[in-house]
Amino acid sequence: MELLCSATTSKQPSSDYDRVKEVKEFDNTKSGVKGLLDSGLVKIPRIFIHSPEQLQNSISTTNISDGELEIPVIDLEGFESFRRSEVLNNICKASVTWGFFQMVNHGISESVMEKMIEGIKGFHEQPKEVKMEWYSRDPKRKVRYYSNGDLHISKAANWRDSIACSFDDGLLDSDALPLVCREAIGNYMKSLIKLKNILSKLLSEALGIRSDFLESIGCMETASLVCHYYPFCPEPDLTLGATKHSDPSFLTILLQDSIGGLQVLHKTQWIDVHPINGALIANIGDLMQLITNDKFKSVEHRVLARRAGPRISAACFFYPGTASNSRPYRPIQDLLSDKNPLRYRETSHKEYHAYYKSKGLDGSSALPHFKLQESGNS
Repeated sequence: MELLCSATTSKQPSSDYDRVKEVKEFDNTKSGVKGLLDSGLVKIPRIFIHSPEQLQNSISTTNISDGELEIPVIDLEGFESFRRSEVLNNICKASVTWGFFQMVNHGISESVMEKMIEGIKGFHEQPKEVKMEWYSRDPKRKVRYYSNGDLHISKAANWRDSIACSFDDGLLDSDALPLVCREAIGNYMKSLIKLKNILSKLLSEALGIRSDFLESIGCMETASLVCHYYPFCPEPDLTLGATKHSDPSFLTILLQDSIGGLQVLHKTQWIDVHPINGALIANIGDLMQLITNDKFKSVEHRVLARRAGPRISAACFFYPGTASNSRPYRPIQDLLSDKNPLRYRETSHKEYHAYYKSKGLDGSSALPHFKLQESGNS
């Protein structure tokens, strides 16, 4: 593999570094980051080295109390009856102050989640000749394997490989999925769709509007499941598993294993999201922040590279259905007032996602691009 011979040191002279060439060589292997390790790599290639600004542990100095060092954990038990008010209050508070929360007693069995983790690991640890058949950068493919969705436009690549499955309007022929993880993904997604429907109602009520509101505007009918594999990293202080970013979805539900590495940016500080056995993570997406006029927060997060590993996760992003992909979305009228004026212009998921993809995971949010000028808020 020519790339490995020319890129086995992370301290190459700048005059020898042709990023475009090295990115192309890496992509053409179709074997991802896992392939680099399997080849005997001991130092990461230059294309994966991030700037000190991206790697820093804080954005600025601030004081955070001990109670703010952990993202909220919400117990969903009894949400249909005696604890509904408590659950709604907890979801509202977490969505306003953190944009992230962990969920327990969410209705998805631990065995389904464990088999999902095993299925993802099984896919990524297949021989490269098997995985290469799924390798593609064509977003129209319903199931595709790749390393770094923004590889050709990013300043530095992330230390991870992924397999993405598009469930348009919640549907995907199971025969389209890789055999090694077909049953695991199918069972997990059936359970996850049920949980998404529950959260849709709870989030609506937490906003103080009718429980079927989010369902009525078709904002979470399509699911995009991205199953990440973060291999052992020989030089974790030089790279990231995932660059700082927020999600372009309405809602994201994340399954992660016990390795850790996920961090949330809270009050300019990176806070570790410690794995909890049997828990799932929910986070507010950009489009949810837009339609709630900044009430619910889409918070930036990242994943550290680790010597431990591999780390396995499955992020399910919920978007509008095909019939609503070009539908205009704007801040909810019931949430606007003289003290809380309109902050965003109208946009569709199609437009928002196109802009998000064009900029890549460059460490900045896409939301400001759609924000109205202050003069337009009066």
